[in-house]
Amino acid sequence: MIFILLLIILDQITKYFLTTTVNYGAAFNILIGYTTLLIIISLVALAACLYYYIKSKEKYLKLGLSFLIAGIVGNLFDRIFLGYVRDFIDFNIFPVFNLADTFNFVGVLIIIYLSFKK
Repeated sequence: MIFILLLIILDQITKYFLTTTVNYGAAFNILIGYTTLLIIISLVALAACLYYYIKSKEKYLKLGLSFLIAGIVGNLFDRIFLGYVRDFIDFNIFPVFNLADTFNFVGVLIIIYLSFKK
C-alpha cells in the first residue's frame, strides 16, 4: 500500500508543477460534461481493484492492481476536487496525458500479461 501512496503522491506533484492542459472528459476527450458519471465509474473500478488487491496472494497481480489503483485515485482526485483532470505529457502524436494515465496503462498491461501467461 505504501507503493500505491507513493505513486499517487508522484502523480499529484507532477500535475501541480507541470500541468499544461486540462481534460473535462475521459481519454480522447470523450464524455465531456459527464464528470459525475466518470466519478461513479472510477469509484466502481476502484472498488473492484481494491477487492482483488486484498483478495489476491499473487505478487505480480498485486503490482498490476497497485498501478491501476494509483492511476484511478490520481485522476479521481482531480475530478472530485477540480472538476477536470490535469495533463502535461505531450508527444504531439497522441493526446496529452499524465502519470495517472500511465499508471493505468502499465497496470492493465501487467494484468493482461499475467492472464496470457496462465
